[in-house]
Amino acid sequence: MTSILGLSAFYHDSAACLVVDGEIVAAAQEERFSRKKHDERFPKLAVEYCLSAAGITPSQLDYVAFYDKPLLKFDRLLETYLGYAPSGFGSFVKAMPVWLKDKLYLPRAMRRELPGYEKRFVFTEHHESHAASAFYPSPFEHAAVLTVDGVGEWATASIGIGEGNQLRLTHEMHFPHSPGLLYSAFTFFCGFKVNSGEYKLMGLAPYGEPKYADLIREKLIDLKEDGSFRMDLSYFNYCQGLTMTSKKFDQLFGGPPRQPESPLTQREMDLAASIQVVTEEILLRMSRHVHAITGEKSLCLAGGVALNCVANGRILREGPFEDLWIQPAAGDAGGALGAALFVWHQLLGRPRLVGHVSNVPVKDSAMHRQNGHVENVPHDLQHGSLLGPRCDEVDIKQFLDAKGAKYRHFDNDDELCQHVANLIANEHVVGWVQGRMEFGPRALGSRSILGDARSPQMQSAMNVRIKFRESFRPFAPSVLEERVDEYFETRPHESSPYMLLVANVRESKRTQRPADAPKLTGIDKLKELRSCIPAVTHVDNSARIQTVDAERHGRYYKLLKAFEAQTGSPVLINTSFNVRGEPIVMNHEHAYRCFLATNMDTLVLERFVLLKKDQPNATEQTLEKYLKEFTLD
Repeated sequence: MTSILGLSAFYHDSAACLVVDGEIVAAAQEERFSRKKHDERFPKLAVEYCLSAAGITPSQLDYVAFYDKPLLKFDRLLETYLGYAPSGFGSFVKAMPVWLKDKLYLPRAMRRELPGYEKRFVFTEHHESHAASAFYPSPFEHAAVLTVDGVGEWATASIGIGEGNQLRLTHEMHFPHSPGLLYSAFTFFCGFKVNSGEYKLMGLAPYGEPKYADLIREKLIDLKEDGSFRMDLSYFNYCQGLTMTSKKFDQLFGGPPRQPESPLTQREMDLAASIQVVTEEILLRMSRHVHAITGEKSLCLAGGVALNCVANGRILREGPFEDLWIQPAAGDAGGALGAALFVWHQLLGRPRLVGHVSNVPVKDSAMHRQNGHVENVPHDLQHGSLLGPRCDEVDIKQFLDAKGAKYRHFDNDDELCQHVANLIANEHVVGWVQGRMEFGPRALGSRSILGDARSPQMQSAMNVRIKFRESFRPFAPSVLEERVDEYFETRPHESSPYMLLVANVRESKRTQRPADAPKLTGIDKLKELRSCIPAVTHVDNSARIQTVDAERHGRYYKLLKAFEAQTGSPVLINTSFNVRGEPIVMNHEHAYRCFLATNMDTLVLERFVLLKKDQPNATEQTLEKYLKEFTLD
């Protein structure tokens, strides 16, 4: 037995992953345990979980792999600081203590955190880790690979090809020219947190018009046909300062950056729409170039920019590839998984068993284009990205009894799902915890808050009363895979289990707009009823789709089937089980506290069902106190 621990740490979204004989046994982000969102510290608690999942100790590990090369990254930092000296001195002074304390001495730090481990450490390059996380778990025997993010050591995007157990990167785009940093600059300028608020910018884009897109192309970047570009760095400040943009950027776009939490204006909406359009163009050009130089029919994506699901949807619909697979933990957390798989396949030369899990073949429909239809191809090897800890019913019962909670326990899944489906159909907002926790930023039906997508009030109610987040942000639908093309503009049985593709709601499901209705602009667009599933229909008639199937999703699939039987609708709202600024809940204790503090109606912990109105201690956790525990993202 060969056990490999993969680690990502010290930048943002630290995580751990354990691979045993090529099988992904466990993976989790540190934030879920520590309750600090985007926790960058060594993933001590995530490591403990991964090792416990396999019943081993650090001394029994064969390899520990880290997801980038610190010395190369330090070389880039020093060269950048020297290139901009003396103007970068403030940033230099802030960064150096962290490097001199931990980052330059990673083997020493890791041995301290892994007592008993005495074997070697492997350091993969950052984009090698991303590429490995994209290709090795994919359902493809061979594929092109594209990774795009802010920056690793020097690379900001890379192209490669995977075949069998071998992965080879052939082209790179280098810092300071970066698709991820370009997008993050607009994230910062629009008043959102870098490395956290990019998905908010994507959600804001449909409220605006891309009126600045030509200005971005003309002034900020020199975009080539292959998707590479050079940036005019006089508009940016991330090389030498503590902000993303410069005063020249302010002048170009009509004033200083928006202050966080201040009202959004039409400028921010139009800027979001503009950079989104430009980013989509960059990624489409890159994907076409990758296809041209590799000749592959399938594409694997990773890196933080691969979480831009609007762009992913366009690559699938408009790009040259027949198949597309995106690593669910596409950001830095997924680097831990990629580093571990890189050691197993690339360094140790062990084969991949494509379409097999634990050497047992499985069947499923992945995205495969053949005469407009989707053929059956094997599952990926990501296990639905359900790689985290699960809650034990014995522990749940003991916890609830100790709290004096009132609950009902169901003996089987069918009765449970019938009951919960009825509650959702009656507009209950349901916290749903079951099975293993998801790895990656999306809740996929294991640590989710669920609602009725048919309700016109549900989008606003869940944003304002449950999640306490910005009103403009859309919710995603979970839909039965066998009916996805009935509600959305996809191919039959299009598989999107990781909520990483956007498609439009079908015209037949949309609400016809009266000819004399006034045209709404900005946030007022939220007021318009757009489809028969209004709670998950964004203002541009799009939706970020998660398809649900019986094999991957088990009890969650049964819940959707029960809801379908009762209502005729195969669609639910699925959003992550947390409030703004809080990491997604990991276990029943986190879920119970969030349930009491918010306006959720129902909590489901495995087969235990709690109604808020029945709880004698419903005021135990006050909302104000709870929200203060988390820093706004």
